[in-house]
Amino acid sequence: MLNEELNDREKNILRYIIQQFVLTASPVGSRNITKQYNIGLSPATVRNIMSDLEDLGYINHPHTSAGRIPTDKGYRTYVDSLISVKKLSKSVQGFIDNSFENISQETDELLKLTSKLLSKITHQLACVVYPNFNSAILRKIQLVWISSKRILVVVSIKSGMIKTITLELKSSIKQKQIESVQGLLNERLHGLSFAEIRDTFAERFKDISSEEKPVVRLFVESANKIFTDKSSSERLVISGVKNVIQHPEFEEPERFQSIIELLDDEEIIIHILDKKSESENNTVQISIGSENEDQKLTDYSFISKTYKIGNTSGSLGIIGPKRMKYSKVIAIVDYMSKMLSEILTNRKSY
Repeated sequence: MLNEELNDREKNILRYIIQQFVLTASPVGSRNITKQYNIGLSPATVRNIMSDLEDLGYINHPHTSAGRIPTDKGYRTYVDSLISVKKLSKSVQGFIDNSFENISQETDELLKLTSKLLSKITHQLACVVYPNFNSAILRKIQLVWISSKRILVVVSIKSGMIKTITLELKSSIKQKQIESVQGLLNERLHGLSFAEIRDTFAERFKDISSEEKPVVRLFVESANKIFTDKSSSERLVISGVKNVIQHPEFEEPERFQSIIELLDDEEIIIHILDKKSESENNTVQISIGSENEDQKLTDYSFISKTYKIGNTSGSLGIIGPKRMKYSKVIAIVDYMSKMLSEILTNRKSY
């Protein structure tokens, strides 16, 4: 909510400063504002207002320039109260829709495309994290007999998603045995989370008969493979390093180094996106500079939103300099999240 300490003139000047800074990447002076905007105020009056905004912590004064730049507090006020997020233009929507039209229905391909499109349209670093299936609840297991030494495992979770995996048996097995084991698995595992199944599988099946042992033993050995999430490196899809480093901010060696360090520590991004996907808040979430929980992100804004697959969720978003076109980026992140949710929920496999 906009701080009541600002009057209308101060709000407008703050808006103009940020708009100009986003466009030029240069500190904004009072003459810049009076030339660019028909506000009916003299440069001297604007200077006084800017001085007040600086005292209140909304802008600051770089030592090498007479102009001002926004602080994190200024950006936060701008995002919360001084801009309106409009719907995407039909041309941008059409570009996104057409890009998804002929894409493979494989989850990997969908998330890679989403990440590439996000970066291409926003000119920022884009990231998409796979849903965390540790809390997914098992609905049903089906075992399909392929041959005497191969079975297809079809795992259905309550969100409606389906996972398939092929297991190779060391010894031959009959189809009748498969049916018996399928019933046993569903009886003892239905309603449990993937994490619970992994942690207690061996204990739950220690009393099985000798006839069922070969298949169940294979399940015990393969439980981590069947009921596990992707590894961290597999869960995160990042695109657009070349896009984000084109911004003037990265002409500074320290800033360039900071983005490289961030990319080297993907766990930070995964942790933040996982945390956001667990939130009940289904709106676009914006963290600016010092609001980010990790110090490596203090020079950046992180704009993200959850996408849904039934009642399971992942997150997507962009990371870029705080100086960005927030209204446009928010609208794009929002639209891409809805688009991805719709495609994945209709397809329901992973």
